[in-house]
Amino acid sequence: MSIWVTRFDPPAAGPGGLLRVAVKDAIDMAGVITTAGCAAVRDRAVLATSDARCLAGVRSAGAHIVGKTTLTELCVSPAGDNTTFGTPANPVAPDRIPGGSSSGSAVAVANGEADIGLGTDTGGSVRIPAACCAIVGLKTTWGRVPTEGVWPLAPSLDTVGPMARDVAGVVTGMRLLEPDWTVASRPARVVGRLRIAGVDPAVEDVVDAALHAVGFTVREVRLPGWEQTYDALDTIILGELWRAHHTLLDADGVGEIVNGGLDAGRYITEQQLAEAMVARAAWQAEVAAALDEVDVLALPTLVASPPLLTAFAGFPLTRLTAPFNLAGVPAISMPIPSPGFPVPASLQLVGPMYGEGLLCATGLAIERALDRPPLPD
Repeated sequence: MSIWVTRFDPPAAGPGGLLRVAVKDAIDMAGVITTAGCAAVRDRAVLATSDARCLAGVRSAGAHIVGKTTLTELCVSPAGDNTTFGTPANPVAPDRIPGGSSSGSAVAVANGEADIGLGTDTGGSVRIPAACCAIVGLKTTWGRVPTEGVWPLAPSLDTVGPMARDVAGVVTGMRLLEPDWTVASRPARVVGRLRIAGVDPAVEDVVDAALHAVGFTVREVRLPGWEQTYDALDTIILGELWRAHHTLLDADGVGEIVNGGLDAGRYITEQQLAEAMVARAAWQAEVAAALDEVDVLALPTLVASPPLLTAFAGFPLTRLTAPFNLAGVPAISMPIPSPGFPVPASLQLVGPMYGEGLLCATGLAIERALDRPPLPD
């Protein structure tokens, strides 16, 4: 199945030459339609008159955009599936999901067709495909990267972030998004180990082993409000989805899952949204307090190995990612040594607001200390 919605002539050189960038087809490019992975949107679309603001650094750096990539319809599903545009094959484990919603950008990076992939992350849509495809993905601080010209799912949660085969590549991608951004001068020293119910013990074990091997000071951390985040997240995502895209309800070319989300969203009241925002503020304060005690938080990205393409229904893909969208904080996902796993387990590090430099410095230190799991040629 296709990685690409639109493909442009590739450059002659790859790594070490012209930088190749894959752009999720939820991000406007001048002169190209944006489909948002939805037939109804594609059929109504007109050519974008300008680039999304987040592409300004890509253009000024002279990087080559090699194409616009497949995604799940309207950025909704975290599995990476799309019946209309095709589900990109996971190059690490073809029998397993590629993860979504930024599936095409992740696969393009993992199989070497792009050096940097740009995606959006509202509940895990950069980190989940990065974890499924054994690459690195960075969810940026909410509001840091401009989203004008980016197809909205839930504007109060939406972020844009880079994916690459290693942390150094994500650093390059972050500099495309924010040219003056820099990596912190030192990595984290004290890591808060967060344990959430329902995670495969084998995944927890390899995360613990990686943190121990690097030599971090590790402290156990609890976030008592974790389980209460999901109601607020559902309210915000469904309510904002409806407010942004109510004209697509029952439209020809809109899939069942998205239509069901729109239908549910129309019953979300302004009072319910306001209450969800109050819950969000309390959760943000709880996460910030935890990050006052440690430099970063550490936990897996997924509760278990990525599910099979034939059996992903019910797998809690956003269980460990979405609460950090509600908090607004940055988070990076990266593969770690995982002998015997079908796909290397993914370590998720979470930093304070605008702490992307610290996360990348820490990720670089981890890669130096560990044998990085290899990707296919």
